[in-house]
Amino acid sequence: MTGVTQRQPAPRPVTDLSADDARRLALRAQGLLGAPDRRAGVRGMLRHLGAVQLDTISVLARSHELVPYARLGAVGRPAVESAYWSAAPEGDAPARPHSFEYWSHAACILPIEEWPLFAFRRRARRAKGHRWHVMKDSARSCAAVLDRLRADGPLTTSQLGGGRNGGEWWDWSETKIAVEWLLDTGDVVCTERRGWKRIYDLAERAVPEPLLHDDLDDTACTRRLVAQAGAAMGVATRADLADYHRLKGEQVDAVIEDTGLVPVTVEGWAKPAWADPAALAAPSRGRHRTTLLSPFDSLIWDRPRTERIFGFTHRLEAYVPKPQRIHGYFAMPLLAGGKLVGRVDPARDGRTLVARQLSLQGPKAVRPMARALHEAATWVGCDDVRVERCDDPQLAAALRTELTHTNDERLEEAPTA
Repeated sequence: MTGVTQRQPAPRPVTDLSADDARRLALRAQGLLGAPDRRAGVRGMLRHLGAVQLDTISVLARSHELVPYARLGAVGRPAVESAYWSAAPEGDAPARPHSFEYWSHAACILPIEEWPLFAFRRRARRAKGHRWHVMKDSARSCAAVLDRLRADGPLTTSQLGGGRNGGEWWDWSETKIAVEWLLDTGDVVCTERRGWKRIYDLAERAVPEPLLHDDLDDTACTRRLVAQAGAAMGVATRADLADYHRLKGEQVDAVIEDTGLVPVTVEGWAKPAWADPAALAAPSRGRHRTTLLSPFDSLIWDRPRTERIFGFTHRLEAYVPKPQRIHGYFAMPLLAGGKLVGRVDPARDGRTLVARQLSLQGPKAVRPMARALHEAATWVGCDDVRVERCDDPQLAAALRTELTHTNDERLEEAPTA
């Protein structure tokens, strides 16, 4: 047959991994197994993960704050924001940003070094001509935005003239459509948010000169993104690799042999997999982090992968009508001992962290949940934890008892004035 692209047969695996091997590789690659790299901090974590998803929902904190908390512990929230968005002085040269915001797995914070890797996506957007909205006068509207930024420096949407026409949230103004289009195509960049508002700037001014130009062709971009995704996941299927930065399966197929990733088989996985050689060489052992995870954490943002690795089904129910929710508005999975062993839908009531709805996978999950709830409460400035609902009355009683013991131990360890 002609005109039909044939997928190449999978190469011979270099090693066989057990299901536990794969789980530990994934945890270590994601920074959740072994000692945290506190010296590299939030910026080092971002460079390693390659992408941290942004989302408007804020319960205990916003998702991009919860991701470093899960890996590094109680990093102060102002320090997290500063690590993402503060520029670094470089002598007499303009300050160099550490990150930028763009479309990866979703809207994500990305290391500034990845700017060249998304040239393929900027070119694709430019070729399409529009994303969600079509401008009435594209040339004039874009020129007006660029002129304002050139004359007045970095600006928010409201400073540019306002984001909406007065209707629903998607009823964007011409200025908002223009600046978002310029962001899509790379003429404008967001390297900072203030109070959750994007600060738009000219890419030619904000992006360091060595990184600015779209010199990489599409194949080079996708090859490096697939390699980065493989390193960030440790071991992954073709679908996993594609999902990390929202590539197409055929884009992965076209570059996989040149990424440096090696073919492996994983017990229980129906599809071929690839592993990062550095992950295979490193010992997959060390201290397991006990923590609550954002539903948008890159360890679990791919739901089929989460089910395959952890045997844990998780769905975000924030957009599900309240009567139909099973686990709650913003249920956060509990990671303990390298496994997902429960979940909790948290809220805040003054200085009390409220577990509105909670489930546990057996008695062994009680103490880790108590510890995780107390750590999270302390991090967000709460001094008490209250459990409202649990799907198992006996486990609920055990958890309340454990919370009391954990709180007493915390008070005993606290320094006296």
